[in-house]
Amino acid sequence: MNKKVLVVGGGAAGMMAAISAAERGASVTLLEPGDRLGKKLNITGKGRCNVTNDSGCEELLANVPRNGKFLYSVFSRFDGRDAMAFFQELGVPLKVERGRRVFPVSDRSFDVSGALERRLKKLNVSILRRRAESLLLEDGTVRGVETERGPLNADAVILATGGISYPATGSTGDGHRFAEQAGHKVTPLRGSLVPLREVGNLCADLQGLSLRNVELSVFENNKKIHTDFGELLFTHFGVSGPLVLSASAHMRHFGEKAYRLEIDLKPALDEGQLDKRLLSDFEKYANSDFCNALSDLLPQKLIPVMVECCGISPHRKVHDVTREERQGLLRLLKHFPIAVDAPRPVEEAIVTAGGVTVREIDPSTMESKTVKGLYFAGELIDVDAYTGGFNLQIAWATGRAAGFAAADTKE
Repeated sequence: MNKKVLVVGGGAAGMMAAISAAERGASVTLLEPGDRLGKKLNITGKGRCNVTNDSGCEELLANVPRNGKFLYSVFSRFDGRDAMAFFQELGVPLKVERGRRVFPVSDRSFDVSGALERRLKKLNVSILRRRAESLLLEDGTVRGVETERGPLNADAVILATGGISYPATGSTGDGHRFAEQAGHKVTPLRGSLVPLREVGNLCADLQGLSLRNVELSVFENNKKIHTDFGELLFTHFGVSGPLVLSASAHMRHFGEKAYRLEIDLKPALDEGQLDKRLLSDFEKYANSDFCNALSDLLPQKLIPVMVECCGISPHRKVHDVTREERQGLLRLLKHFPIAVDAPRPVEEAIVTAGGVTVREIDPSTMESKTVKGLYFAGELIDVDAYTGGFNLQIAWATGRAAGFAAADTKE
């Protein structure tokens, strides 16, 4: 007799769990109160969907700073290349870009969610547009869920409700509440891959300015812990953009440790080359005011801030700038500092850090160690990764493991 499996949550992990359980012969119902499946999936990678990373198990684990060892079993059975094969078999051609990031050739996230929906339909997964309100528990076993329209019974329940980031996509935190109802501990929730708040008003003066092809370094208590190259954006509160979101995942101890950022505005030039460039520009603008001598080197919006930071009077003639002052400007161009004191609220984060503690979940099956028949998948669990397709890979791998195990008829 086929097992009745109920999956709560129609995001990446939930759809993968439902597909996997149905492939193993279970009778599967997917519960999703939203009007669309994969709502958050559709906005990942700026709408392009960074499906996974073209990596094996060990490389994937190296990009999961929080509880990575817990994922060894699921990654060893379903790694980035397995995920690529899965989606290509579903008719989604893929391409590999910088950092082994994998995207659909079409650059359309809807092609990924659409392929998953077609697979659900082909496997006769029942999709109910209802909200789960609580778990139905009896003698240490899950028996189904209570919904807004009454109870739904099941032999197994997979919670795949996501975290609490991007609440507009339906991430309400319900899954954490259900886990606590079942006696599970939920570790504190915070944002990861999140914009950062500046100390002071320097960034506010630069609001709207986007810098491309710069190098960003992160310092924790004056020790460099991360460096990356790419694009960032100044905002009214601080900094955002791809470089900053990636950097934030390395900044995990706000309140305990001090953090600062440094931007190398000219990473293609070493200090000697940049000094030659400055000398050339200073010669060209020798009789101009200093504030007018940087237009060939920097975006217009950045010049007044740079002039103020380097301490050279804006109306000094360039030929009067001393060597020491020029060296100070050079250091600023290579090490432009931004003091940050906190991430933005978790609602603005791409992923949620924290969640159902991994000590209470079987790492091979994703089943609760305390409630029989209850499984977890995706962002709900206390694991999170760096950018590059790794967080979606967690969703695929944990969803697949939970779906297969929930459908298993062995006692």
